[in-house]
Order: sequence, then C-alpha cells, then structure tokens
Amino acid sequence: MSGHSKWSSIKHKKGAADAKRGKLFTKLAKAITIAAREGGGDPEGNPSLATAIQKAKAQSMPKANIDRAIDRGTGEGADAEVVERIQFEGYGPGGAAILVEALTDNRNRTSAEVRHAFTKHGGNLGEPGSVAWMFETHGVVVVDGEANSEDDLMGAIDAGASDVLEEDGKLRVLAEPSDLTAVRQAIEADGIEIESAGLEVIPKNTVEVEESEAGTLIKLLDAIEDQEDVNEVHANFDIPEEVLERIAG
Repeated sequence: MSGHSKWSSIKHKKGAADAKRGKLFTKLAKAITIAAREGGGDPEGNPSLATAIQKAKAQSMPKANIDRAIDRGTGEGADAEVVERIQFEGYGPGGAAILVEALTDNRNRTSAEVRHAFTKHGGNLGEPGSVAWMFETHGVVVVDGEANSEDDLMGAIDAGASDVLEEDGKLRVLAEPSDLTAVRQAIEADGIEIESAGLEVIPKNTVEVEESEAGTLIKLLDAIEDQEDVNEVHANFDIPEEVLERIAG
C-alpha cells in the first residue's frame, strides 16, 4: 500500500475525511457522471463507473443521487451539465510526485485553485507528462487475506489477474483495467467474498520522505484534496505509518 493510501486510511479511521457531506456528494456525483459519459451507464462493462459507484455507496450516497448522476452522464438527465476531466502534475516537499485529477465546469478556476495550493504549501506544479509516467492504472480486487490464500485465487489468475499482493491482512488481486470484470466474476464464481473492486492509480516506485518534510507534504495533499473540483489525488511518497499517525494527531 502506498504512503498516500495509508494516509487516506488513517484519516478515514480518525474521522478526518471530508466531513461536509454535501460537498462530498457533489464530488462523487461528478465522478459518476464523467465515468458514465466516457464509458456508458452500465457498471458491468464500465470499470470506471463501477469504481465511482462503489465509492459513492461507501459514503452512503442515496441511490437516487447515483442514478441521477448516471443519467446526466448518458444524456438522459434533464439537468445535464458540461463537466470535463483535467489532470495536474507536480512535486511536493521531499520530491514526492503528485498526480491530481479534477472534474470541473470551469477549467480556469480549477487551475488557479490547484496552482495556489501547490505554491502555498511548498509544491511545484509541473508540465503535462512530468510525473504521470510514474503511475499506472490497475484493476484491483480486494479480499480477506485471513479467510483466503493465494492458492484460492487461481481462478482469478486464469481469468487474467497479473499479480496478488498481501498487504495489511488483505489480498489485493491486480489486473489490467480491461480484465477487471472477468477477474472479479471469477473470484465470485469461486465463492470468495469480495471486499472491494475497482480501478486504482498505483505508483511504480515510491520516494522516502524525511519526517522533517512529511508534515508539509501532508498539508499540501490535504489542501489539494479539499478543492471542490478535485476528484482524486495520487502521490508516490513513503512515510512510516507511525509518522503519519503523529501527523494525524
């Protein structure tokens, strides 16, 4: 699990995630709308949409809200809006690479807000392509590592899974995005309960960040994530979990 994933998990456990439910639902709805517009309204054949819906359900977003967001994306909704996906790339304190995905109806506003966050908290916004090559998008299916073993997942391997990683008591089954649905179905067919399944942006390598710079880096990431138009933030830092716990308070 990358340092950024650990930080997100710690924030969630401590209740420090975005507590403004209306703002959170707006972000989740945008992600669903864009995914439906780009890949269709059927989550079975659209891994990005399935991931967005899963995240919305995890935050107890009402089904009616989810359905309206899908309709906006497929053009069936009466309140369709023009939202586009844009990406920002840069570096934070300690040399951590940062990849930002935003969903916005105003490119200039979002660009200014993200640039301000980078500048205020010791980061540097880079040119397109400057850090994106350091990350890869994978389909990831997570199952209980105590109730299952890697041998139980041979069906997933046969269905196209590329790797199985054991992290924090979980087994994370990796696959190409196009193989995610087949891998998930193979795991379900073997009677294995799935905890989550979706697309994840994973760093190819991580950068160790000293404790003296860790706090500033985390403040930068939190400031970026707090922007209303920002949907996802990915970073390749490696900070010991005990340091992240201290930062979280």
